[in-house]
Amino acid sequence: MKYSDLKELLNEKALRYNSTEFIESDPILIPHLFTKKEDIEISGFLAATIAWGQRPTIIKNAKRLVEGMDFAPHNFILNHTPKDLQRFEGFVHRTFNYDDLLFFITSLRNIYLRHDSLENCFTPKSGDENLKNGINNFRNIFFEIDHLKRSKKHVSDPFRNSACKRINMYLRWMVRPNDAGVDFGIWKNISPSLLSCPLDVHTGNVARALGLLKRKQNDWKAVEELDASLRKFNPEDPVIYDFALFGMGVFENIK
Repeated sequence: MKYSDLKELLNEKALRYNSTEFIESDPILIPHLFTKKEDIEISGFLAATIAWGQRPTIIKNAKRLVEGMDFAPHNFILNHTPKDLQRFEGFVHRTFNYDDLLFFITSLRNIYLRHDSLENCFTPKSGDENLKNGINNFRNIFFEIDHLKRSKKHVSDPFRNSACKRINMYLRWMVRPNDAGVDFGIWKNISPSLLSCPLDVHTGNVARALGLLKRKQNDWKAVEELDASLRKFNPEDPVIYDFALFGMGVFENIK
Protein backbone atom coordinates (compact mmCIF):
# COMPACT_ATOMS: atom_id res chain seq x y z
CA MET A 1 0.00 0.00 0.00
CA LYS A 2 1.30 3.43 -0.92
CA TYR A 3 2.31 5.85 1.86
CA SER A 4 -0.51 8.26 1.01
CA ASP A 5 -3.13 5.50 0.96
CA LEU A 6 -1.92 4.03 4.23
CA LYS A 7 -1.90 7.42 5.92
CA GLU A 8 -5.44 8.07 4.71
CA LEU A 9 -6.58 4.68 6.01
CA LEU A 10 -4.97 5.18 9.40
CA ASN A 11 -6.39 8.68 9.79
CA GLU A 12 -9.84 7.46 8.80
CA LYS A 13 -9.78 4.58 11.28
CA ALA A 14 -8.31 6.73 14.06
CA LEU A 15 -11.16 9.21 13.61
CA ARG A 16 -13.65 6.34 13.69
CA TYR A 17 -12.41 4.67 16.85
CA ASN A 18 -11.19 7.71 18.83
CA SER A 19 -14.75 8.13 19.97
CA THR A 20 -16.56 8.31 23.30
CA GLU A 21 -19.00 5.62 22.14
CA PHE A 22 -16.34 3.00 22.89
CA ILE A 23 -15.60 4.19 26.44
CA GLU A 24 -18.29 2.04 28.08
CA SER A 25 -16.64 -1.17 26.88
CA ASP A 26 -13.04 -0.14 27.64
CA PRO A 27 -11.05 0.05 30.91
CA ILE A 28 -10.68 3.80 30.31
CA LEU A 29 -14.26 3.94 31.62
CA ILE A 30 -12.86 3.78 35.17
CA PRO A 31 -10.89 7.07 35.22
CA HIS A 32 -13.81 8.68 33.37
CA LEU A 33 -15.80 8.25 36.57
CA PHE A 34 -13.75 11.08 38.11
CA THR A 35 -12.96 14.76 37.58
CA LYS A 36 -10.18 15.42 40.12
CA LYS A 37 -6.73 15.00 38.55
CA GLU A 38 -5.35 12.73 41.27
CA ASP A 39 -8.47 10.55 41.24
CA ILE A 40 -8.19 10.18 37.47
CA GLU A 41 -4.53 9.21 37.52
CA ILE A 42 -4.83 6.79 40.46
CA SER A 43 -7.95 5.02 39.19
CA GLY A 44 -6.46 4.95 35.70
CA PHE A 45 -3.24 3.42 36.96
CA LEU A 46 -5.07 0.69 38.87
CA ALA A 47 -7.37 -0.05 35.93
CA ALA A 48 -4.43 -0.22 33.52
CA THR A 49 -2.51 -2.47 35.92
CA ILE A 50 -5.18 -5.17 35.74
CA ALA A 51 -6.01 -4.60 32.06
CA TRP A 52 -5.44 -8.08 30.73
CA GLY A 53 -8.07 -10.72 30.06
CA GLN A 54 -11.70 -10.11 29.18
CA ARG A 55 -12.59 -6.43 29.18
CA PRO A 56 -15.91 -6.87 31.08
CA THR A 57 -14.00 -8.63 33.86
CA ILE A 58 -11.31 -5.93 33.89
CA ILE A 59 -13.96 -3.22 34.24
CA LYS A 60 -15.86 -5.16 36.92
CA ASN A 61 -12.76 -5.66 39.06
CA ALA A 62 -11.49 -2.11 38.54
CA LYS A 63 -14.89 -0.80 39.64
CA ARG A 64 -14.61 -2.91 42.77
CA LEU A 65 -11.31 -1.20 43.55
CA VAL A 66 -12.65 2.35 43.28
CA GLU A 67 -15.85 1.42 45.10
CA GLY A 68 -13.68 0.10 47.95
CA MET A 69 -11.96 3.49 47.97
CA ASP A 70 -15.36 5.18 48.39
CA PHE A 71 -14.97 6.66 44.90
CA ALA A 72 -12.29 8.97 46.28
CA PRO A 73 -9.01 7.23 45.37
CA HIS A 74 -6.67 10.11 46.25
CA ASN A 75 -8.20 10.64 49.68
CA PHE A 76 -8.18 6.91 50.32
CA ILE A 77 -4.54 6.50 49.29
CA LEU A 78 -3.45 9.26 51.67
CA ASN A 79 -5.76 8.65 54.61
CA HIS A 80 -6.76 4.98 54.75
CA THR A 81 -6.43 2.97 57.94
CA PRO A 82 -5.46 -0.70 58.26
CA LYS A 83 -9.12 -1.48 58.90
CA ASP A 84 -10.10 0.20 55.62
CA LEU A 85 -7.87 -2.25 53.74
CA GLN A 86 -9.84 -5.23 55.03
CA ARG A 87 -12.61 -4.49 52.54
CA PHE A 88 -10.30 -5.69 49.76
CA GLU A 89 -9.62 -9.10 51.32
CA GLY A 90 -10.01 -11.81 48.73
CA PHE A 91 -9.49 -9.46 45.79
CA VAL A 92 -7.87 -11.16 42.82
CA HIS A 93 -7.61 -10.45 39.12
CA ARG A 94 -5.67 -13.11 37.26
CA THR A 95 -2.29 -13.10 39.06
CA PHE A 96 -2.81 -9.71 40.74
CA ASN A 97 -3.99 -10.45 44.27
CA TYR A 98 -4.74 -8.85 47.63
CA ASP A 99 -1.09 -8.72 48.69
CA ASP A 100 -0.14 -6.98 45.44
CA LEU A 101 -2.97 -4.49 45.92
CA LEU A 102 -1.86 -3.64 49.46
CA PHE A 103 1.63 -2.90 48.20
CA PHE A 104 0.29 -0.78 45.32
CA ILE A 105 -1.75 1.29 47.75
CA THR A 106 1.27 1.73 50.03
CA SER A 107 3.56 2.65 47.14
CA LEU A 108 1.10 5.17 45.72
CA ARG A 109 0.89 6.79 49.14
CA ASN A 110 4.68 7.01 49.24
CA ILE A 111 4.71 8.63 45.80
CA TYR A 112 2.20 11.34 46.73
CA LEU A 113 3.95 12.07 50.01
CA ARG A 114 7.56 12.01 48.75
CA HIS A 115 7.35 12.73 45.01
CA ASP A 116 4.27 14.99 44.84
CA SER A 117 2.59 13.28 41.89
CA LEU A 118 2.57 10.28 39.59
CA GLU A 119 3.39 12.50 36.63
CA ASN A 120 6.71 13.54 38.15
CA CYS A 121 7.80 9.91 38.33
CA PHE A 122 7.58 9.48 34.55
CA THR A 123 9.65 12.53 33.61
CA PRO A 124 11.85 11.64 30.61
CA LYS A 125 15.49 12.58 30.22
CA SER A 126 16.49 15.47 28.00
CA GLY A 127 16.81 14.29 24.41
CA ASP A 128 14.77 11.10 24.89
CA GLU A 129 12.85 9.91 21.83
CA ASN A 130 10.36 7.88 23.86
CA LEU A 131 9.43 7.19 27.47
CA LYS A 132 11.66 4.18 28.05
CA ASN A 133 13.72 6.08 30.63
CA GLY A 134 10.58 7.65 32.09
CA ILE A 135 8.98 4.25 32.64
CA ASN A 136 12.18 2.94 34.17
CA ASN A 137 12.34 5.95 36.50
CA PHE A 138 8.76 5.37 37.61
CA ARG A 139 9.45 1.69 38.19
CA ASN A 140 12.48 2.47 40.36
CA ILE A 141 10.44 4.91 42.45
CA PHE A 142 7.47 2.57 42.71
CA PHE A 143 9.63 -0.17 44.20
CA GLU A 144 11.88 2.02 46.35
CA ILE A 145 10.00 0.88 49.46
CA ASP A 146 9.86 -2.65 50.86
CA HIS A 147 7.91 -4.92 48.54
CA LEU A 148 7.15 -8.50 47.67
CA LYS A 149 9.26 -9.82 44.84
CA ARG A 150 6.11 -11.14 43.17
CA SER A 151 4.63 -7.63 42.84
CA LYS A 152 7.40 -6.46 40.48
CA LYS A 153 5.93 -8.48 37.62
CA HIS A 154 2.90 -6.19 37.61
CA VAL A 155 4.96 -3.16 36.50
CA SER A 156 6.71 -3.99 33.24
CA ASP A 157 10.34 -3.15 32.56
CA PRO A 158 11.32 -1.88 29.08
CA PHE A 159 14.97 -2.53 29.91
CA ARG A 160 14.10 -6.21 30.08
CA ASN A 161 12.55 -5.87 26.61
CA SER A 162 8.94 -5.87 27.77
CA ALA A 163 6.50 -4.12 25.44
CA CYS A 164 5.01 -2.40 28.53
CA LYS A 165 1.59 -2.49 26.90
CA ARG A 166 -0.42 -1.52 29.98
CA ILE A 167 1.94 1.28 31.06
CA ASN A 168 1.99 2.72 27.54
CA MET A 169 -1.80 2.56 27.46
CA TYR A 170 -1.95 4.38 30.79
CA LEU A 171 0.48 7.03 29.55
CA ARG A 172 -1.68 7.54 26.48
CA TRP A 173 -4.68 8.15 28.71
CA MET A 174 -2.87 10.70 30.86
CA VAL A 175 -0.83 12.55 28.22
CA ARG A 176 -2.78 12.68 24.94
CA PRO A 177 -5.08 15.72 24.64
CA ASN A 178 -8.76 15.04 25.20
CA ASP A 179 -9.93 16.64 21.97
CA ALA A 180 -12.24 13.70 21.24
CA GLY A 181 -13.25 13.23 24.88
CA VAL A 182 -11.48 9.86 25.22
CA ASP A 183 -7.99 10.52 26.60
CA PHE A 184 -7.49 13.04 29.40
CA GLY A 185 -4.43 15.17 28.62
CA ILE A 186 -3.98 16.05 32.30
CA TRP A 187 -0.20 15.53 32.30
CA LYS A 188 1.26 18.62 30.70
CA ASN A 189 4.98 18.00 31.30
CA ILE A 190 5.23 15.04 28.91
CA SER A 191 4.91 15.58 25.17
CA PRO A 192 2.51 13.30 23.24
CA SER A 193 5.30 12.95 20.68
CA LEU A 194 7.16 10.72 23.17
CA LEU A 195 4.32 8.24 23.60
CA SER A 196 4.54 4.69 22.28
CA CYS A 197 1.71 2.55 20.98
CA PRO A 198 0.36 0.02 23.52
CA LEU A 199 1.47 -3.09 21.65
CA ASP A 200 -0.69 -6.18 22.11
CA VAL A 201 -1.89 -9.04 19.95
CA HIS A 202 -4.47 -6.86 18.16
CA THR A 203 -2.30 -3.83 17.40
CA GLY A 204 0.65 -6.07 16.56
CA ASN A 205 -1.27 -8.22 14.10
CA VAL A 206 -2.82 -5.25 12.31
CA ALA A 207 0.51 -3.38 12.22
CA ARG A 208 2.14 -6.40 10.57
CA ALA A 209 -0.71 -6.82 8.12
CA LEU A 210 -0.27 -3.19 7.07
CA GLY A 211 3.51 -3.45 6.79
CA LEU A 212 4.15 -1.14 9.76
CA LEU A 213 5.92 -3.80 11.81
CA LYS A 214 8.13 -6.70 10.76
CA ARG A 215 9.37 -8.01 14.11
CA LYS A 216 7.39 -11.07 15.16
CA GLN A 217 7.68 -10.72 18.94
CA ASN A 218 5.59 -8.16 20.79
CA ASP A 219 8.47 -6.71 22.82
CA TRP A 220 10.15 -3.34 23.36
CA LYS A 221 12.16 -3.67 20.15
CA ALA A 222 8.87 -4.08 18.29
CA VAL A 223 7.44 -1.06 20.13
CA GLU A 224 10.31 1.11 18.88
CA GLU A 225 9.99 -0.27 15.35
CA LEU A 226 6.28 0.56 15.34
CA ASP A 227 7.08 3.99 16.85
CA ALA A 228 9.31 4.75 13.87
CA SER A 229 6.57 3.78 11.43
CA LEU A 230 3.77 5.72 13.09
CA ARG A 231 5.84 8.87 13.59
CA LYS A 232 6.23 9.15 9.84
CA PHE A 233 2.50 9.82 9.65
CA ASN A 234 2.11 12.02 12.73
CA PRO A 235 5.32 12.86 14.64
CA GLU A 236 3.50 15.14 17.10
CA ASP A 237 0.86 12.57 18.08
CA PRO A 238 1.87 9.11 16.82
CA VAL A 239 -0.24 7.19 19.33
CA ILE A 240 -3.47 8.48 17.85
CA TYR A 241 -3.03 5.46 15.58
CA ASP A 242 -3.47 3.13 18.55
CA PHE A 243 -7.18 3.72 18.03
CA ALA A 244 -6.91 2.69 14.37
CA LEU A 245 -4.82 -0.43 14.95
CA PHE A 246 -6.74 -1.64 17.99
CA GLY A 247 -10.12 -0.86 16.45
CA MET A 248 -9.32 -2.65 13.22
CA GLY A 249 -8.11 -5.67 15.18
CA VAL A 250 -10.95 -5.92 17.69
CA PHE A 251 -13.95 -4.64 15.77
CA GLU A 252 -12.98 -5.57 12.18
CA ASN A 253 -11.04 -8.74 12.99
CA ILE A 254 -8.13 -7.78 10.75
CA LYS A 255 -5.11 -10.03 11.32
